[in-house]
Amino acid sequence: MQTLMQIRLIATSLLFGSLCLPAMAQMSGPVQLHAAAPGSDGGQTGVAVLSIPDYQGAKTSRTLLVPLIDYQWANGWFAGVSNGVGYNFGTSPQLDYGLRLTANLGRREKRSLRLRGMGDIKESAEIGSFFNWHFNSEIGISQTIQFGAGNTHRGASMNIAAHFNKTVGNHLRAGASLGAVYANEDSMRNFFGVDALQAARSHLPQFRARAGLQQTYVSAFVNYTLDERSALSLIVSSELLAGDAKSSPLTQIARTNTIVGAWTYHF
Repeated sequence: MQTLMQIRLIATSLLFGSLCLPAMAQMSGPVQLHAAAPGSDGGQTGVAVLSIPDYQGAKTSRTLLVPLIDYQWANGWFAGVSNGVGYNFGTSPQLDYGLRLTANLGRREKRSLRLRGMGDIKESAEIGSFFNWHFNSEIGISQTIQFGAGNTHRGASMNIAAHFNKTVGNHLRAGASLGAVYANEDSMRNFFGVDALQAARSHLPQFRARAGLQQTYVSAFVNYTLDERSALSLIVSSELLAGDAKSSPLTQIARTNTIVGAWTYHF
């Protein structure tokens, strides 16, 4: 029982590391399906406080309070705030792969003076695939592909990441993730481009954002287990815009930081 709960809490820490990314990068982070042991039902709930940039490339930030709830079933289905709704075809603890549906929160122009005249990017549903491979309890890699972002609903992105974590004593676990995000032209144009009408309204220069590497990121976490079912987590993430995302006139600063504090309870 103790070993199972440790595995769950390890995964919870990695999961919260990925929570930072969707909120600010307008894409979905790695899928983490450890709310329950393989082949069984289970869930987790909690709350997270996030300090994130107002939008990708913004030099100002905002604070959000986010309720968390996730559940997965023994038959492979899962649903929740962190992973969306989907199905895992994997049948072993080492491998997860499948399909899911997530929500992209878009971007509101009122969020920053720099965005005035750019118009809103509406919320949209994204369909995607995921792949996770765990070499052992400490090292793993992940890949997610999402499609449907932006006002055109044709924005696509791919997130590739490597994860490492290590136990320190009986209650403490720490780790880090390294990753990169690639985006197609529709996604880059929606979130970093400035067309002729937007340039006239915002007084920013026209800019065509092309497909390519959108950003790289590194995150580190510390997880403290309070008991067999609950834990506290702290995650710090640093994202660096690249390519046309970095060169966009919307970008005020290329490197931004995110801080997440969370409490989780498994049931």
